[in-house]
Amino acid sequence: MTQLTAGRTLRSVGSPDTFRPMKKTAPTDHPVHALIADRWSPYGFSDRPIPPAELRSILEAARWAPSSYNDQPWIYLLATKADAEQHGVLVSCLVEGNRGWATTAPVLLLGLTRRISARNGEPNAACEHDLGLASANLSLEATSRGISVHQMSGILRDRIREVFSLPDDITPVTALALGYCAAQGDVPENLVDRHTRPRERRALASFIFTGGLDQPAPLED
Repeated sequence: MTQLTAGRTLRSVGSPDTFRPMKKTAPTDHPVHALIADRWSPYGFSDRPIPPAELRSILEAARWAPSSYNDQPWIYLLATKADAEQHGVLVSCLVEGNRGWATTAPVLLLGLTRRISARNGEPNAACEHDLGLASANLSLEATSRGISVHQMSGILRDRIREVFSLPDDITPVTALALGYCAAQGDVPENLVDRHTRPRERRALASFIFTGGLDQPAPLED
C-alpha cells in the first residue's frame, strides 16, 4: 500500500521492505506542508555521515528562528563522529535509555538556553520556547534534505553542567540526534516497535479552545 503526499509516493508504515529507510507520513486531518507531514523521529541511523555543507545549512536554519526581542537565547553543543572523543562525551550526557540508539547518529547536539536576557539582564521567560523554535527550524531544514532529527529530553543535566563547566545562567534542556534514517532491519530489536509504530496526535478540539478550557474552538465548517 502507498500514500500520496505533496505529489510523492511514500511507503506506508508496516511495509515488508526492511532494506530501505522508512517513511512515516503523518495522517493529518487537514492539509499541511509536506515537510511537517514527513518529519518524524527514528530510533536508528545509518553510518552515512552528514556532509559538512548540509550540516551548516541545517544549523543556519536554527540561526534564523524567531525569538522574543530577537534575543536568540539558544546555544548548541555539537559533536560529530569525525571527533569520536567528543561524540562519546555527548553520548555519555544522555540517559541510559537514549544512549543505545543515539550513539549511531553521526551528529549529536545538546540544546542549551541562556536564561538571562542579553538585552536587559533580566530573566528571559521565553528562552526555552525560543530554543524550541530554533530546533523546529533545524528539524524542518534537515527533513528537506532527507536527514532525520530525533529530539530528546532524556539528558543528564548535572553531568552536562560538570563536563562543560556551564555557568549558572546556562541551562541544558534537550539533546538532538541527526543523521540519515537507518533501514528498518538495522534498528535495534528492542526499538523496532517504536520505530515502526504509526504516528498519532490529539485532535484539534482537545487543545484549541475559545472563552475557556471547557469550550473547544468552533473550527469546523
